[in-house]
Amino acid sequence: MKLKKAPPPVSDINVTPMVDVMLVVLIIFMVITPMLSKSIPVTLAETRNPVSMPDADKEDAVIVAITRDGQVFLSPGLQRVDAGELAPKVKDLLSGRPSKLVYIKADARAKYSKVEDVVDNLRAGGVDELGLLTEEIPQGRKLPGQAGGGL
Repeated sequence: MKLKKAPPPVSDINVTPMVDVMLVVLIIFMVITPMLSKSIPVTLAETRNPVSMPDADKEDAVIVAITRDGQVFLSPGLQRVDAGELAPKVKDLLSGRPSKLVYIKADARAKYSKVEDVVDNLRAGGVDELGLLTEEIPQGRKLPGQAGGGL
């Protein structure tokens, strides 16, 4: 009885399993990425002539977010804090930094008294400069109450 000869080795790379794994990983990242929000969603106040603050987008920027219902969040770390506890926490975050700049990201419909409390507590924590984050009004759009129409 004659033994059959083994087929020659295949030198081609089979990429099908790799493509399958990569597609699964891609789908997982597409589903998870929207859940990894870095900040609290707030509707910012709109202004005509905003000042550009590119440092507010940095990872280590100290941002205090105030939501419509008056909750206060401190970033980096995105931790919820009371306005009264803000001063020592901000002081810890700013220690060792040359710039004592803190950005306030307040919802346009947040109560002014809550924003005022946050500003007072930040000043008590040794903040030298405050940056108020706003959005620019698109060209051609008029503010409510302006002559020539409104929203």
